[in-house]
Amino acid sequence: MTSINEIIPSQLYNGYRQFRDSTWREKHVQFESVAKAQHPDVMIIGCADSRVDPATIFSSGPGELFTLRNIAAIVPPYEQGGGQHGVSAAIEFAVCVLGVRHIVVLGHGQCGGVAASLASARGPLEGEFVPKWVAMAESVRDRVLREHKDAAPEDLQRHAEYGTINLSLENLQSFAFIRERVQSGALTLHGAWYSVYEGRLRWRDPESGQFENIDNAS
Repeated sequence: MTSINEIIPSQLYNGYRQFRDSTWREKHVQFESVAKAQHPDVMIIGCADSRVDPATIFSSGPGELFTLRNIAAIVPPYEQGGGQHGVSAAIEFAVCVLGVRHIVVLGHGQCGGVAASLASARGPLEGEFVPKWVAMAESVRDRVLREHKDAAPEDLQRHAEYGTINLSLENLQSFAFIRERVQSGALTLHGAWYSVYEGRLRWRDPESGQFENIDNAS
């Protein structure tokens, strides 16, 4: 009979054993304190990219971040009816049930979803679900290609990554429960962009709309 340990991918099994032997032992009191309930102050809406882990970037422990990840960190606008609304449900739970005070839309460099959006301007994308998903950023794609038509590919990508973050922030405001809380000061929306290559974070200035390096990064 095959052992259960033999069917688990070795990377996951070894990682779990390391977690139990080190992280759990070091932080078991913290894990136990959040076992009955979670009270995160921050929601991160990030990309599903395997290179961009919010808990790693922000050195966060259990119960500190409520994290939602999808392709290109896109937030669909509010709508009634239609298909399944996993993103909207997660946002509603974070804001209305958990009462988070901050939502951060976290984009990143070399984002495959943003690259797919730009590529869709040259012809239809393959796939059943990804093309429809990144189509939500067509307005960003078209504006970037129009305003930066002579830019190098890497610069186009960066502009589109920033623009997609801005689009998600705008779409968040289409939810009445978010809009009301932002206006009352109970909730603040943020945009951030992470460089995988440099390990640096840029934060969006809400007044200028520019993404600026965090000063104390070494």
